[in-house]
Amino acid sequence: MATHKHLSLSERQQIEKLLLERASFKAIGRALNRDCTTISKEVRSHICFVKKGAYGRSFNNCKLRKDCTLTKLCDPPTNRCKHKRCCFCDQCYKHCSYYVKEECLNLKKPPYVCNGCPDRYHCTLEKSMYQAKYAQKEYEAVCSESRSGVAISEDEALALDKLISPLIRKGHSIHHICASNKDSIMFSEKCLYNYVEAGLFSARNIDLPRKVRYRPRRSPHDSFKVDRACRINRTFDDYLDYRKEHTDTPVVQMDTVIGRIGGKVLLTMHFVETQFMLAFLRERNDSQSVIDIFEALYRKLGKEVFCMLVPLCLTDNGSEFTNPGRLEFDQDGNRRTRLFYCDPASPHQRGASENNHSFIRKILPQGTSFDNLTQDQVNRMMNHINSYRRKKLGDLSPFEVFQTFHGEEILVKLGAELIPPQEITLRPSLLR
Repeated sequence: MATHKHLSLSERQQIEKLLLERASFKAIGRALNRDCTTISKEVRSHICFVKKGAYGRSFNNCKLRKDCTLTKLCDPPTNRCKHKRCCFCDQCYKHCSYYVKEECLNLKKPPYVCNGCPDRYHCTLEKSMYQAKYAQKEYEAVCSESRSGVAISEDEALALDKLISPLIRKGHSIHHICASNKDSIMFSEKCLYNYVEAGLFSARNIDLPRKVRYRPRRSPHDSFKVDRACRINRTFDDYLDYRKEHTDTPVVQMDTVIGRIGGKVLLTMHFVETQFMLAFLRERNDSQSVIDIFEALYRKLGKEVFCMLVPLCLTDNGSEFTNPGRLEFDQDGNRRTRLFYCDPASPHQRGASENNHSFIRKILPQGTSFDNLTQDQVNRMMNHINSYRRKKLGDLSPFEVFQTFHGEEILVKLGAELIPPQEITLRPSLLR
Protein backbone atom coordinates (compact mmCIF):
# COMPACT_ATOMS: atom_id res chain seq x y z
CA MET A 1 0.00 0.00 0.00
CA ALA A 2 1.38 3.42 -0.98
CA THR A 3 2.33 5.57 2.00
CA HIS A 4 3.56 9.15 2.35
CA LYS A 5 2.97 9.82 -1.36
CA HIS A 6 0.69 12.47 -2.78
CA LEU A 7 -2.04 11.56 -5.23
CA SER A 8 -1.25 12.25 -8.89
CA LEU A 9 -3.56 13.63 -11.58
CA SER A 10 -3.99 10.17 -13.14
CA GLU A 11 -5.02 8.76 -9.75
CA ARG A 12 -7.52 11.57 -9.31
CA GLN A 13 -8.94 10.86 -12.76
CA GLN A 14 -9.35 7.23 -11.77
CA ILE A 15 -11.14 8.29 -8.55
CA GLU A 16 -13.53 10.42 -10.64
CA LYS A 17 -14.18 7.53 -13.01
CA LEU A 18 -14.85 5.03 -10.21
CA LEU A 19 -17.15 7.48 -8.40
CA LEU A 20 -19.24 7.69 -11.58
CA GLU A 21 -19.45 3.89 -11.45
CA ARG A 22 -20.71 4.17 -7.85
CA ALA A 23 -17.69 2.35 -6.39
CA SER A 24 -17.17 2.54 -2.62
CA PHE A 25 -14.16 4.18 -1.01
CA LYS A 26 -12.80 0.74 -0.10
CA ALA A 27 -13.09 -0.43 -3.70
CA ILE A 28 -11.39 2.72 -4.96
CA GLY A 29 -8.65 2.30 -2.36
CA ARG A 30 -8.00 -1.28 -3.49
CA ALA A 31 -7.83 -0.16 -7.13
CA LEU A 32 -5.29 2.57 -6.32
CA ASN A 33 -3.43 0.64 -3.59
CA ARG A 34 -4.41 3.35 -1.10
CA ASP A 35 -6.13 3.40 2.27
CA CYS A 36 -9.86 4.07 2.05
CA THR A 37 -9.52 7.00 4.48
CA THR A 38 -7.11 8.63 2.02
CA ILE A 39 -9.75 8.45 -0.70
CA SER A 40 -12.43 9.78 1.67
CA LYS A 41 -10.27 12.76 2.71
CA GLU A 42 -9.36 13.48 -0.91
CA VAL A 43 -12.99 13.57 -2.04
CA ARG A 44 -14.24 15.68 0.89
CA SER A 45 -11.32 18.12 0.60
CA HIS A 46 -11.88 18.89 -3.08
CA ILE A 47 -15.63 19.06 -3.59
CA CYS A 48 -16.66 21.36 -6.42
CA PHE A 49 -20.11 22.97 -5.97
CA VAL A 50 -22.06 23.47 -9.19
CA LYS A 51 -25.35 25.39 -9.49
CA LYS A 52 -26.76 23.33 -12.33
CA GLY A 53 -30.30 22.20 -13.05
CA ALA A 54 -31.67 19.12 -14.81
CA TYR A 55 -32.70 18.43 -18.39
CA GLY A 56 -35.24 21.10 -19.36
CA ARG A 57 -35.30 22.55 -15.81
CA SER A 58 -33.29 25.43 -14.34
CA PHE A 59 -31.29 25.29 -11.14
CA ASN A 60 -33.47 25.85 -8.10
CA ASN A 61 -32.69 24.60 -4.57
CA CYS A 62 -35.60 26.19 -2.70
CA LYS A 63 -37.66 23.87 -0.50
CA LEU A 64 -40.87 25.61 -1.63
CA ARG A 65 -40.15 25.44 -5.38
CA LYS A 66 -42.69 22.70 -6.20
CA ASP A 67 -45.71 24.58 -4.84
CA CYS A 68 -44.50 28.15 -5.50
CA THR A 69 -46.77 30.36 -7.65
CA LEU A 70 -44.92 33.67 -7.30
CA THR A 71 -44.25 35.71 -10.43
CA LYS A 72 -42.43 38.89 -11.43
CA LEU A 73 -39.97 38.93 -8.52
CA CYS A 74 -37.41 40.62 -10.75
CA ASP A 75 -37.57 44.41 -10.75
CA PRO A 76 -38.17 45.08 -13.57
CA PRO A 77 -39.06 41.58 -14.87
CA THR A 78 -37.14 40.43 -17.94
CA ASN A 79 -38.88 39.57 -21.18
CA ARG A 80 -37.90 35.88 -21.02
CA CYS A 81 -39.69 35.29 -17.70
CA LYS A 82 -42.44 37.91 -17.89
CA HIS A 83 -45.22 35.36 -18.06
CA LYS A 84 -43.58 32.47 -16.16
CA ARG A 85 -43.57 31.45 -12.53
CA CYS A 86 -40.36 32.44 -10.77
CA CYS A 87 -39.72 28.87 -9.57
CA PHE A 88 -38.60 28.07 -13.15
CA CYS A 89 -35.87 30.73 -13.00
CA ASP A 90 -32.32 29.99 -11.79
CA GLN A 91 -32.11 33.46 -10.19
CA CYS A 92 -35.26 33.45 -8.08
CA TYR A 93 -33.39 32.63 -4.85
CA LYS A 94 -31.66 36.00 -5.09
CA HIS A 95 -34.93 37.97 -5.01
CA CYS A 96 -37.42 35.85 -3.05
CA SER A 97 -37.96 36.60 0.66
CA TYR A 98 -39.52 33.13 1.15
CA TYR A 99 -36.43 31.31 -0.07
CA VAL A 100 -35.35 28.34 2.11
CA LYS A 101 -32.35 26.33 0.93
CA GLU A 102 -32.84 22.58 0.55
CA GLU A 103 -29.87 20.29 1.10
CA CYS A 104 -29.67 16.72 -0.13
CA LEU A 105 -29.40 14.30 2.79
CA ASN A 106 -27.45 11.81 0.65
CA LEU A 107 -24.47 14.22 0.67
CA LYS A 108 -24.05 13.76 4.42
CA LYS A 109 -22.88 10.16 3.95
CA PRO A 110 -20.34 8.48 1.65
CA PRO A 111 -19.44 9.19 -1.09
CA TYR A 112 -20.43 12.81 -0.19
CA VAL A 113 -20.70 13.78 -3.88
CA CYS A 114 -23.24 13.51 -6.69
CA ASN A 115 -20.97 11.84 -9.26
CA GLY A 116 -22.65 8.43 -9.18
CA CYS A 117 -26.14 9.50 -8.10
CA PRO A 118 -28.86 8.00 -10.39
CA ASP A 119 -31.09 11.07 -9.85
CA ARG A 120 -28.39 13.60 -10.82
CA TYR A 121 -29.88 14.31 -14.25
CA HIS A 122 -33.37 14.90 -12.79
CA CYS A 123 -32.35 17.01 -9.77
CA THR A 124 -32.41 20.81 -9.70
CA LEU A 125 -30.48 21.18 -6.42
CA GLU A 126 -26.89 22.41 -6.14
CA LYS A 127 -24.53 19.58 -7.14
CA SER A 128 -21.47 18.51 -5.14
CA MET A 129 -19.05 17.07 -7.66
CA TYR A 130 -15.58 15.57 -7.53
CA GLN A 131 -13.65 16.64 -10.63
CA ALA A 132 -10.07 15.46 -11.09
CA LYS A 133 -8.77 18.63 -12.79
CA TYR A 134 -10.37 20.87 -10.18
CA ALA A 135 -8.94 18.74 -7.33
CA GLN A 136 -5.46 18.78 -8.90
CA LYS A 137 -5.59 22.57 -9.29
CA GLU A 138 -6.61 23.02 -5.64
CA TYR A 139 -3.86 20.61 -4.51
CA GLU A 140 -1.18 22.52 -6.46
CA ALA A 141 -2.42 25.82 -5.03
CA VAL A 142 -2.13 24.47 -1.47
CA CYS A 143 1.39 23.15 -2.15
CA SER A 144 2.45 26.53 -3.50
CA GLU A 145 0.85 28.40 -0.60
CA SER A 146 2.55 26.18 2.00
CA ARG A 147 5.95 27.15 0.59
CA SER A 148 5.26 30.88 0.48
CA GLY A 149 5.75 33.48 3.18
CA VAL A 150 8.49 33.71 5.78
CA ALA A 151 9.13 30.73 8.08
CA ILE A 152 10.17 32.80 11.07
CA SER A 153 8.34 34.31 14.03
CA GLU A 154 8.17 38.04 14.72
CA ASP A 155 10.38 37.79 17.80
CA GLU A 156 13.03 35.78 15.91
CA ALA A 157 12.99 38.37 13.13
CA LEU A 158 13.45 41.23 15.61
CA ALA A 159 16.34 39.44 17.33
CA LEU A 160 18.03 38.77 13.98
CA ASP A 161 17.47 42.35 12.84
CA LYS A 162 19.05 43.67 16.03
CA LEU A 163 22.17 41.56 15.40
CA ILE A 164 22.51 41.68 11.62
CA SER A 165 21.38 45.13 10.43
CA PRO A 166 23.99 47.18 12.38
CA LEU A 167 26.76 44.91 11.01
CA ILE A 168 25.47 45.21 7.44
CA ARG A 169 25.50 48.99 7.77
CA LYS A 170 29.14 48.78 8.85
CA GLY A 171 29.93 47.11 5.52
CA HIS A 172 29.98 43.49 6.69
CA SER A 173 28.89 40.80 4.25
CA ILE A 174 26.33 38.14 5.15
CA HIS A 175 29.03 35.48 4.94
CA HIS A 176 31.27 37.36 7.38
CA ILE A 177 28.36 37.89 9.79
CA CYS A 178 27.42 34.18 9.71
CA ALA A 179 31.02 33.06 10.11
CA SER A 180 31.53 35.38 13.11
CA ASN A 181 28.22 34.57 14.82
CA LYS A 182 27.56 30.96 13.84
CA ASP A 183 26.45 30.07 17.37
CA SER A 184 23.87 32.88 17.51
CA ILE A 185 22.48 32.77 13.94
CA MET A 186 20.59 29.56 13.29
CA PHE A 187 19.90 30.32 9.61
CA SER A 188 21.83 29.74 6.38
CA GLU A 189 23.37 32.57 4.37
CA LYS A 190 20.84 32.02 1.58
CA CYS A 191 17.99 32.35 4.05
CA LEU A 192 19.35 35.65 5.38
CA TYR A 193 19.77 37.02 1.86
CA ASN A 194 16.13 36.12 1.18
CA TYR A 195 15.02 37.90 4.34
CA VAL A 196 16.95 41.03 3.37
CA GLU A 197 15.43 40.81 -0.12
CA ALA A 198 11.94 40.52 1.40
CA GLY A 199 12.48 43.65 3.52
CA LEU A 200 12.28 41.74 6.78
CA PHE A 201 15.22 43.66 8.29
CA SER A 202 15.82 47.38 8.63
CA ALA A 203 18.94 46.91 6.45
CA ARG A 204 18.22 46.75 2.72
CA ASN A 205 19.90 45.38 -0.39
CA ILE A 206 21.49 48.77 -1.01
CA ASP A 207 23.34 48.39 2.30
CA LEU A 208 25.02 45.11 1.25
CA PRO A 209 28.58 45.61 -0.07
CA ARG A 210 28.15 43.86 -3.43
CA LYS A 211 24.56 42.67 -3.66
CA VAL A 212 23.28 45.43 -5.97
CA ARG A 213 26.06 44.79 -8.51
CA TYR A 214 24.81 41.35 -9.45
CA ARG A 215 21.73 40.28 -11.33
CA PRO A 216 19.64 37.48 -9.71
CA ARG A 217 20.97 34.03 -10.59
CA ARG A 218 20.23 30.51 -9.55
CA SER A 219 22.57 29.17 -6.92
CA PRO A 220 23.72 25.54 -7.41
CA HIS A 221 23.38 24.84 -3.70
CA ASP A 222 22.66 26.52 -0.41
CA SER A 223 25.36 27.40 2.07
CA PHE A 224 25.15 25.83 5.51
CA LYS A 225 25.22 27.62 8.83
CA VAL A 226 27.44 24.94 10.40
CA ASP A 227 30.09 22.48 9.27
CA ARG A 228 28.49 19.32 7.88
CA ALA A 229 31.25 17.30 9.53
CA CYS A 230 29.96 17.99 13.05
CA ARG A 231 28.19 14.60 13.12
CA ILE A 232 31.09 12.55 11.78
CA ASN A 233 31.97 9.91 14.38
CA ARG A 234 29.12 11.19 16.56
CA THR A 235 26.15 9.25 15.18
CA PHE A 236 23.92 7.00 17.26
CA ASP A 237 25.74 3.92 15.95
CA ASP A 238 29.00 5.47 17.11
CA TYR A 239 27.35 6.05 20.49
CA LEU A 240 26.36 2.39 20.77
CA ASP A 241 29.89 1.29 19.86
CA TYR A 242 31.34 3.61 22.49
CA ARG A 243 28.91 2.30 25.11
CA LYS A 244 30.00 -1.29 24.39
CA GLU A 245 33.57 -0.36 25.23
CA HIS A 246 32.66 1.89 28.20
CA THR A 247 29.67 0.17 29.79
CA ASP A 248 30.07 1.91 33.16
CA THR A 249 30.15 5.46 31.76
CA PRO A 250 27.07 7.43 32.92
CA VAL A 251 24.98 9.11 30.22
CA VAL A 252 23.43 12.57 30.21
CA GLN A 253 20.61 13.14 27.70
CA MET A 254 20.15 16.74 26.56
CA ASP A 255 17.12 18.27 24.91
CA THR A 256 15.23 21.52 24.44
CA VAL A 257 11.73 22.21 25.76
CA ILE A 258 9.97 24.82 23.63
CA GLY A 259 7.54 27.35 25.05
CA ARG A 260 6.23 29.97 22.64
CA ILE A 261 7.83 29.81 19.18
CA GLY A 262 10.52 32.48 19.07
CA GLY A 263 10.52 33.02 22.84
CA LYS A 264 12.51 31.65 25.75
CA VAL A 265 13.26 27.91 25.90
CA LEU A 266 14.60 25.40 28.41
CA LEU A 267 17.72 23.29 28.08
CA THR A 268 17.31 20.04 30.01
CA MET A 269 20.10 17.73 31.16
CA HIS A 270 18.82 14.33 32.27
CA PHE A 271 21.16 12.07 34.25
CA VAL A 272 19.87 8.68 33.12
CA GLU A 273 21.43 6.68 35.94
CA THR A 274 19.66 8.61 38.70
CA GLN A 275 16.74 10.13 36.69
CA PHE A 276 17.82 13.50 38.07
CA MET A 277 17.19 16.41 35.69
CA LEU A 278 18.49 19.98 35.48
CA ALA A 279 16.79 22.71 33.46
CA PHE A 280 18.26 26.03 32.34
CA LEU A 281 16.32 28.99 30.94
CA ARG A 282 17.63 30.42 27.66
CA GLU A 283 16.64 33.64 25.90
CA ARG A 284 16.76 32.05 22.44
CA ASN A 285 17.14 28.58 21.00
CA ASP A 286 20.63 29.04 19.57
CA SER A 287 23.95 27.26 19.92
CA GLN A 288 25.67 30.05 21.84
CA SER A 289 23.19 29.84 24.73
CA VAL A 290 23.95 26.12 25.15
CA ILE A 291 27.69 26.83 25.11
CA ASP A 292 27.25 29.57 27.73
CA ILE A 293 25.39 27.15 30.03
CA PHE A 294 28.12 24.52 29.63
CA GLU A 295 30.80 27.08 30.43
CA ALA A 296 28.93 28.35 33.52
CA LEU A 297 28.29 24.82 34.81
CA TYR A 298 31.94 23.88 34.14
CA ARG A 299 33.19 26.85 36.18
CA LYS A 300 30.73 26.23 39.02
CA LEU A 301 31.43 22.51 39.45
CA GLY A 302 35.10 22.49 38.51
CA LYS A 303 36.81 20.32 35.91
CA GLU A 304 36.99 17.11 37.98
CA VAL A 305 33.35 17.13 39.13
CA PHE A 306 31.99 18.19 35.71
CA CYS A 307 33.90 15.42 33.88
CA MET A 308 32.64 12.91 36.44
CA LEU A 309 29.00 14.01 36.11
CA VAL A 310 28.87 14.67 32.35
CA PRO A 311 31.33 12.31 30.65
CA LEU A 312 28.94 11.35 27.84
CA CYS A 313 26.10 13.37 26.26
CA LEU A 314 23.38 12.17 23.90
CA THR A 315 21.22 14.74 22.16
CA ASP A 316 18.97 15.25 19.15
CA ASN A 317 19.78 16.93 15.82
CA GLY A 318 18.59 20.40 16.83
CA SER A 319 20.56 23.36 15.50
CA GLU A 320 21.34 24.43 19.08
CA PHE A 321 23.69 21.45 19.43
CA THR A 322 25.56 21.89 16.14
CA ASN A 323 28.85 23.13 17.57
CA PRO A 324 30.08 20.00 19.38
CA GLY A 325 33.67 21.17 19.61
CA ARG A 326 32.77 24.07 21.91
CA LEU A 327 30.80 21.69 24.14
CA GLU A 328 33.29 18.83 24.25
CA PHE A 329 36.39 20.92 25.01
CA ASP A 330 37.03 23.76 27.45
CA GLN A 331 38.71 27.05 26.47
CA ASP A 332 42.16 25.51 27.05
CA GLY A 333 41.45 22.62 24.69
CA ASN A 334 40.95 20.01 27.42
CA ARG A 335 38.27 17.40 26.80
CA ARG A 336 35.42 17.58 29.30
CA THR A 337 32.76 15.37 27.66
CA ARG A 338 31.80 13.44 24.51
CA LEU A 339 28.78 14.37 22.42
CA PHE A 340 26.72 12.01 20.24
CA TYR A 341 23.58 12.58 18.17
CA CYS A 342 20.44 10.48 17.91
CA ASP A 343 19.13 9.46 14.50
CA PRO A 344 16.72 11.99 12.92
CA ALA A 345 13.10 11.65 14.08
CA SER A 346 14.03 9.07 16.73
CA PRO A 347 13.02 10.47 20.14
CA HIS A 348 12.79 6.92 21.51
CA GLN A 349 16.58 6.82 21.52
CA ARG A 350 16.39 9.43 24.30
CA GLY A 351 13.34 7.88 25.94
CA ALA A 352 14.46 8.62 29.52
CA SER A 353 14.54 12.40 29.04
CA GLU A 354 11.35 12.38 26.94
CA ASN A 355 9.52 10.59 29.77
CA ASN A 356 10.81 13.08 32.34
CA HIS A 357 9.59 15.98 30.19
CA SER A 358 6.05 14.82 30.96
CA PHE A 359 6.56 16.16 34.51
CA ILE A 360 7.60 19.55 33.12
CA ARG A 361 4.51 19.61 30.90
CA LYS A 362 2.29 19.08 33.95
CA ILE A 363 3.56 22.40 35.29
CA LEU A 364 4.17 24.14 31.94
CA PRO A 365 1.58 22.71 29.50
CA GLN A 366 2.23 22.60 25.77
CA GLY A 367 1.99 26.09 24.27
CA THR A 368 2.75 27.90 27.54
CA SER A 369 5.07 30.89 27.07
CA PHE A 370 8.31 30.83 29.07
CA ASP A 371 8.97 34.54 28.52
CA ASN A 372 7.90 35.56 32.03
CA LEU A 373 9.80 32.77 33.79
CA THR A 374 12.96 33.29 35.81
CA GLN A 375 15.73 30.79 36.51
CA ASP A 376 14.66 30.74 40.18
CA GLN A 377 11.19 29.59 39.14
CA VAL A 378 12.70 26.93 36.88
CA ASN A 379 14.87 25.71 39.78
CA ARG A 380 11.81 25.53 42.02
CA MET A 381 9.95 23.48 39.40
CA MET A 382 12.85 21.06 39.01
CA ASN A 383 13.18 20.68 42.80
CA HIS A 384 9.57 19.50 42.97
CA ILE A 385 10.07 17.14 40.01
CA ASN A 386 13.35 15.72 41.38
CA SER A 387 11.72 15.16 44.80
CA TYR A 388 8.90 13.09 43.30
CA ARG A 389 9.33 9.39 44.16
CA ARG A 390 9.72 6.92 41.27
CA LYS A 391 8.82 3.25 41.18
CA LYS A 392 11.88 2.46 39.03
CA LEU A 393 14.11 3.89 41.75
CA GLY A 394 12.65 1.66 44.45
CA ASP A 395 10.23 4.39 45.59
CA LEU A 396 13.09 6.83 46.11
CA SER A 397 13.25 10.26 44.52
CA PRO A 398 15.88 11.25 41.90
CA PHE A 399 17.22 13.75 44.44
CA GLU A 400 17.86 10.99 47.01
CA VAL A 401 19.47 8.66 44.47
CA PHE A 402 21.68 11.44 43.08
CA GLN A 403 22.70 12.35 46.65
CA THR A 404 23.66 8.72 47.30
CA PHE A 405 25.79 8.57 44.16
CA HIS A 406 27.45 11.98 44.24
CA GLY A 407 26.98 13.51 47.68
CA GLU A 408 25.16 16.53 49.04
CA GLU A 409 27.88 19.07 48.23
CA ILE A 410 27.31 18.82 44.47
CA LEU A 411 23.54 19.22 44.95
CA VAL A 412 24.19 22.44 46.89
CA LYS A 413 26.32 23.76 44.02
CA LEU A 414 23.54 22.89 41.58
CA GLY A 415 20.99 24.75 43.74
CA ALA A 416 18.90 21.61 44.30
CA GLU A 417 16.69 21.16 47.36
CA LEU A 418 14.61 18.24 48.59
CA ILE A 419 10.88 19.01 48.84
CA PRO A 420 8.87 17.09 51.45
CA PRO A 421 6.53 14.56 49.76
CA GLN A 422 3.35 16.24 51.06
CA GLU A 423 4.43 19.64 49.70
CA ILE A 424 5.24 18.54 46.14
CA THR A 425 3.10 20.29 43.51
CA LEU A 426 3.05 19.22 39.87
CA ARG A 427 0.49 21.72 38.63
CA PRO A 428 0.77 25.15 36.92
CA SER A 429 -0.19 26.73 40.26
CA LEU A 430 3.37 26.01 41.46
CA LEU A 431 4.74 28.99 39.50
CA ARG A 432 1.90 31.42 40.17
